[in-house]
Amino acid sequence: MRKRVAPQSGVQHHRARENLLFALPRTPSSVHMPCAPALIDSHGRHISYLRISVTDRCDLRCRYCMAEDMTFLPKSEVLTLEELALIAERFIARGITKIRLSGGEPLVRRDVVDLVRRLGSHVGCGLDELTMTTNGTRLATHADALYAAGIRRLNVSLDSLDPALFRHITRHGNVARVLDGVFAAAAAGLAIKINMVALKGLNEAEIPAMLAWCGDNGFDLSLIETMPLGAIDEERIDRFLPLTDVFATLSARFALSRDAHRSGGPARYWRVAPYGTRLGLISPLTANFCDGCNRVRLTTEGKLYMCLGHDDQVDLKTVLRTHGPAALDDAIDTAMRLKPKAHDFRIEAGSAPAVARHMSVTGG
Repeated sequence: MRKRVAPQSGVQHHRARENLLFALPRTPSSVHMPCAPALIDSHGRHISYLRISVTDRCDLRCRYCMAEDMTFLPKSEVLTLEELALIAERFIARGITKIRLSGGEPLVRRDVVDLVRRLGSHVGCGLDELTMTTNGTRLATHADALYAAGIRRLNVSLDSLDPALFRHITRHGNVARVLDGVFAAAAAGLAIKINMVALKGLNEAEIPAMLAWCGDNGFDLSLIETMPLGAIDEERIDRFLPLTDVFATLSARFALSRDAHRSGGPARYWRVAPYGTRLGLISPLTANFCDGCNRVRLTTEGKLYMCLGHDDQVDLKTVLRTHGPAALDDAIDTAMRLKPKAHDFRIEAGSAPAVARHMSVTGG
C-alpha cells in the first residue's frame, strides 16, 4: 500500500470555498421529472453509457489527436457547468448508469470538480459509476478532490514512459509531471487504467515494457488503435498499428488469459500473470465492436453524437436554452432513432478522416 499523500493547496481551495454549483437547487424539470422510458436505439441496443466532453481545450497536442495549431470554441458556445449537469441528470433519469467526463483535457476547465461533485451525488442513486479520462498533467493537484467528489476510477492517457518520446508525441509534454499525477491519484485511492495509443514506429517497441510497468504498479493497461478523426499533420496510415499484431507479440512474452471483466466500454480484457492486472484491447478497425455499442457522446457545445465515426448529431444546447429541461426527452428520443448501426472507419493512404472533428471535440 502506498502512503496517502496530503492534499495539495488547490484541493484545499476546492474544499474551503462554497460549492456554488452543488449548492444550486436542482430544478424539478431536470431531476424530479418522472422517469421516461429507457434508451433503446433503432437497432435494439440499450444505451446506458454517456461520455461528456467538458471542454475542447487541452494542454497537450498529441500528434495522432490534434493539429499543432487548433482553434477552440468561444466561451459563449460552450455549455455552462450547470447546463452540463442538467443534461446529464436527464440522462440518468432515462437509465444512463455510467458517465465518463473527458475533454480535451477535463481538468483544464475551471471548477470542473464542482460538476464532478454534483454528478457524483447520483452514484448509488441511479448512476452506477462516474469516471474520468485525463492526460494526468493536473492530477497531482486534483486527485484528492476527485476522490472526495465521487470518482473511484480514472483512465490516464500515457503513450510513453520515455521523456523524449513522450515530448515528441505530445509536442511539449513532461512525462514526469504526468507520473507525479498518476501516483498521487493512486495514493488518493483511485484505481488507475493507463490508455496507450499504439503507434507504429513510435511507441510499438515500448508496449511490452509499458505492460510490465503497469503490472508492477497495479495498473491496468488498455491499448487503442489510432482512429481517423479530424485532420492532423501526418498520414495516419504511417502510424496505424493493428492490435492483432501487438497481441501476438505480447502473448509470446506474457501469460495472458481471457477475462470476462467489462468496464462498460468497448475494451476486451485479458488477465496478465503474474501481476493480476488486466490488459484491454480497443480495436475499432481490426475487431469492430459496434454491435454491442451502448454509448452516446455529449460535446462541450451541447451536441449529442450517437457515433464517434458519424456526423449525425442532435443539438441539446439549443433545446435546453430555448425550451428548458422538459424538452430534452424528445430530443434524446430523436437521437436514439438516428444512432447508426456502425462506424465507417478506414485508414488508407491518402484517405480523408471519417469525420472532420477531432477526438478532442467529441471526447475519448
